[in-house]
Amino acid sequence: MTSAYRQLVDATVPTRQAAALTGLSRTTIYRKPAAPVDHEPVAPPNKLSDAERAEILAALNCPEFVDLAPLQVYAKLLDEGIYLGSVSTFYRVLQENEQVAERRRLATHPARAIPELVATAPGQVLSWDITKLAGPVKGKYFDCYLMVDIHSRFIVGAHVHASESGVLAVEMMKEIFGIHGVPNLVHADRGTSMTSKTVAALLSYLEVTRSHSRPRVSNDNPYSESIFKTLKYGPTFPERFASLGDARAFISGFVVWYNHDHRHSGIGVHTPANVHYGFADSVALKRSQTLAAARARHPHRFSTTTDPKILALPGPAWINQPKENPETEAA
Repeated sequence: MTSAYRQLVDATVPTRQAAALTGLSRTTIYRKPAAPVDHEPVAPPNKLSDAERAEILAALNCPEFVDLAPLQVYAKLLDEGIYLGSVSTFYRVLQENEQVAERRRLATHPARAIPELVATAPGQVLSWDITKLAGPVKGKYFDCYLMVDIHSRFIVGAHVHASESGVLAVEMMKEIFGIHGVPNLVHADRGTSMTSKTVAALLSYLEVTRSHSRPRVSNDNPYSESIFKTLKYGPTFPERFASLGDARAFISGFVVWYNHDHRHSGIGVHTPANVHYGFADSVALKRSQTLAAARARHPHRFSTTTDPKILALPGPAWINQPKENPETEAA
């Protein structure tokens, strides 16, 4: 039956009609030829030659068309009276040559370095950010500028203004540095105020190293983001502030509570003020003595003779602590 089909096709009978007359499927004939294995498979009659494929590839890659989509090239060639193949054929030729990709020039951006910062004591690394506080009406916001010491988690400054600008940020930094001293490094994200020339000029003049988060990576500024979550998820945080004065009063009260009353789990459940001003050691000793006395009175209620790990004094504070090399650990 296959030979009869071939004869009909050679006699210029349409393949669909030849298949119907012989009772064969064209798919079976061309994709799964019934010829013995030692025979070469029969190529479809509409297959392009190697020279034709090379001509299509050369046209697609010529300087005039190299940055155009295949459909654009197809139309332009037709306008010039040239037909080399269908749009699908153009794509198949490109795929065979591993060139199915964006043909236009694309913007390239250098990889951003991951900020790896460590503070072993208060006053070394400060992190700051700005968050929006909803005003009295929809669309009205106040800007809360907040700076924190990443080692002690102590909020060294928080200002609320009606707008955001680098000038206001510089005013806040001058006040903070005058009270708490000039740090070694200031870290922030890439907001307009954080990257402003006024902030850069101040930090450069004071010889303070600047550090910025990678674009769209909030984890690069975790301490500021954590405080903002504590602020806005608190039970007393209002849905809106009636005025700028109300917002400033609320933030002022929050800072006092956070620094002096809030026991922070990241610093041994101490208050940021105790860690920042060096009182955490005496508080930790008193806690340990209290636990020891309780353990002596009721030893059967304690499974260990050591204090809970969550009460341990804080160690170095990291932003993106680098992973240790496995080879170093093995050694």
